[in-house]
Amino acid sequence: MIRAQLFRNLRSICLIAAVLALGVPEISSAAPTTAKRPTATKKAAATAKKPTSSARSARLRRSRAKAAANAAALKEVQQPRFKFDESGALVPDPRAEAAIIYNPETGKVLWESHGEDQRSIASITKVMTAVVFLEESPDLSEPVLIQRADMRGASTTYLRAGDKITKEDLLHLMLIASDNAAARVLARSSSYGAEGFIGRMNQKAVDLGLTSTHYSDPSGLLAANVSSAYDMARLITFVSKDPRIAGVMQKQEYTATAGRRTISIHSTNQLVRQGDVDVQAGKTGFITKAGYCLATLLRLPQGGPPVAVVVLGAKSNAGRFWETRHLFNWMSTKAQDLLGGTLAEPAPATN
Repeated sequence: MIRAQLFRNLRSICLIAAVLALGVPEISSAAPTTAKRPTATKKAAATAKKPTSSARSARLRRSRAKAAANAAALKEVQQPRFKFDESGALVPDPRAEAAIIYNPETGKVLWESHGEDQRSIASITKVMTAVVFLEESPDLSEPVLIQRADMRGASTTYLRAGDKITKEDLLHLMLIASDNAAARVLARSSSYGAEGFIGRMNQKAVDLGLTSTHYSDPSGLLAANVSSAYDMARLITFVSKDPRIAGVMQKQEYTATAGRRTISIHSTNQLVRQGDVDVQAGKTGFITKAGYCLATLLRLPQGGPPVAVVVLGAKSNAGRFWETRHLFNWMSTKAQDLLGGTLAEPAPATN
């Protein structure tokens, strides 16, 4: 009996153990929760991705808005703007901070807007750098070694430390591509040295009667390089008589050689690159403080006389060229009245 009872008890225990064994999945009922974790993780990941997607969309919207604003601004600046002056005459009303039309043959200002205001002139500074550099009639075939200090903070440059390049190529890089390091190298390699060169630039400004002009470095990177539209009209007229400078400024492109490396550049002056206006001399300039600047000497159509047109503080790169064209075209139609010349057709208004 005892043995039978033990047997029944043992069987009951085994049965209970079997039931318990079958209940293990219930004990691990956390499994579905665990299985849901990846789903939660995916949701979290998806949530985490949303800001990235939103940020990308926001950037895209900003990019489109900026492109639309730029297109609208370009369309606006392509149209000349006029106003009535004190005498009731219809005259240009440029969007740039300062502008002037100057007759180089008589030294007379034909039209101006804030033409005497002193402003930062950016890389138009390089015009005086070229003047002072060439004063000594240097050997343009002489090679110069580019130093690391020449490159420091140069912003726009095609040069590399260790390059060996001729002074002629440096002059072209400076005046055509507005290479800042090239301007520094020309100043450093002159008989004046880097500091003495700046002093000579300022003395030359005095010699030329440029009373609103002061230079702080040979490249124009410093906002302390200042002048007026009137002074720059006179300076661009002055350099137009030197073929070593004007001849370089008229080139659409140029190829320089630095050791085994070939450097191909294009003019920063769109009027030169398009070739539909007779540019006798010209130089662009831009830093934030100065805005977009352009000093040019342009020959009027149909063999007319040259006029200097300077635009300082334009709002965009394209704007400075359009403003110059508007002023040049207006001047072309007023040639008979202002210069006593033949009435000429305006230059094509292409960008």
